[in-house]
Amino acid sequence: MKARDLRELGAAELEAKIREVSQELNDMRIKHRSGAGVEKPVRMRMLRHEIARMKTVQTQREAK
Repeated sequence: MKARDLRELGAAELEAKIREVSQELNDMRIKHRSGAGVEKPVRMRMLRHEIARMKTVQTQREAK
């Protein structure tokens, strides 16, 4: 999701999205560490970037 799209979301929606993506990343990390393997390991990197993008937008809102 692009930062432009994230800025259009409300504060509560953004917070929910952060929790949702963080939970998905956490599940993937657990699966990866247990040795079960992850279908797309690159997805973990994409999720980390997406979380960072969302937190950046959230911080920018708080600064205003």
